[in-house]
Amino acid sequence: MKKLVCNALALSVALGSALGSGAVQAWTLEEAAAPYKGTQIKAIFLDRPGYAAAIKLLPEFEKKTGIKVNYEIIPYENTREQEVLRFSSQEQLDVVLTDVVWIGEFAGNGWLEPITTFTQDPKLADPDLKLDGFFPILLESFGGWDKQTYGLPFDNYSGLLFYNKCMLKDAGFDKPPATWDEVLKDYGPKLTDKTKDRYAYALQSRRGETQSADSFMRFLWPFGGSLLDANFKSNLNSKASQQGLQFRQDLMKFMPPGIVDYDHNEAVNALAQGKVAMITEWSAFYSTLADPSKSKITDCLAVATEPKGPAGLKPALGGFSLGVNANSGDKQKAAAWLFIQWVTSEAMAKPYLEAGGVSGRMSVYKDPEVQNKYPFVQPMVTSWEDGVPDYRPRFPQWPEISEVVGENGTAIMLGKSSVQDGAKAIGTKMEDILKKAGYYDGKVKLLK
Repeated sequence: MKKLVCNALALSVALGSALGSGAVQAWTLEEAAAPYKGTQIKAIFLDRPGYAAAIKLLPEFEKKTGIKVNYEIIPYENTREQEVLRFSSQEQLDVVLTDVVWIGEFAGNGWLEPITTFTQDPKLADPDLKLDGFFPILLESFGGWDKQTYGLPFDNYSGLLFYNKCMLKDAGFDKPPATWDEVLKDYGPKLTDKTKDRYAYALQSRRGETQSADSFMRFLWPFGGSLLDANFKSNLNSKASQQGLQFRQDLMKFMPPGIVDYDHNEAVNALAQGKVAMITEWSAFYSTLADPSKSKITDCLAVATEPKGPAGLKPALGGFSLGVNANSGDKQKAAAWLFIQWVTSEAMAKPYLEAGGVSGRMSVYKDPEVQNKYPFVQPMVTSWEDGVPDYRPRFPQWPEISEVVGENGTAIMLGKSSVQDGAKAIGTKMEDILKKAGYYDGKVKLLK
């Protein structure tokens, strides 16, 4: 982290020096965008609050710049596939949305333009860019690969515990569970009443990336487990990993029927409608749960860090970066950069937050008004301090491995496979994938 901050500071200082004091004072978005007025750029957005927030702010950018941002909203599950298709087909895609586990694949294949292309151009680089103003863990995890920065953090979040404090109070609890053990032994039994279709907890677990990232991986790290060991071999059958995965199975008795078909929207809605008392979800969903038109529990909504496991607080780390397609035309590249630089800027951090997004900028969360208005801020910042950068491995083979985890993780939850056998199946297939990729014969190195 310290190294990343130093690098960011050095780049910011170098950027300021290159621009010169006169240029720093004179730079404006309007003037920078003037050569690109009328340029149309294409982006992919998700059906999530952070993207709805960006869409709300878009008219301001388009009015200032004359640049038109065309966007397509698609499900997260289809995003990587669609972006890869457009990279290979040369179909227009200028603003690239990159998940933490896609950065290795996208950057490694030369699909992302390094941001130095723009930060070293005084006509395009905002002197107030302040790369060191992003949370280091976010800039490193979502935008960095092989000592280069390819994107700026956008719509970033951590896993948090959202809960219905009224339901907890009625069950005799005056605070949320501090540990997963408490969830299972104390909160689960008292908050679950199957005759009333009421349950303690919902875990988004739909087959695919939701199963692999939001369900399966969520119970590895807090219990001291992990996907891989120090030798880059499967660690899923270790005592700690097995403990975490078995815990997930045990906790299912306090979850709604059909939990394996729950995606994010289903989990959030279950809490919003009073069906469940607690969910572990991304901080980005706070705006949905706090919206009276979408939630029945606005007066009862509360937020905390995820429960601790035997290994401590190891929350999920989620979100994206926005980068520029290396294959786009020069005008589109410049216009895309100006949009990315603007929407992730410190100046737009508070407006973005107020519109329903979650900024990756440190400064906005130091604002007392923000701290008072948004109760998810403190637990989220705490989680970013204790989060695991490699919560999901960032190497290019993750998407393929994720499919294996999704298939077998679902089979475990459904009881079609034991925890031990399912973990072994994942480990065997995962090592086959990594072997073919060249990790075991030294042809490919793991980048941290």
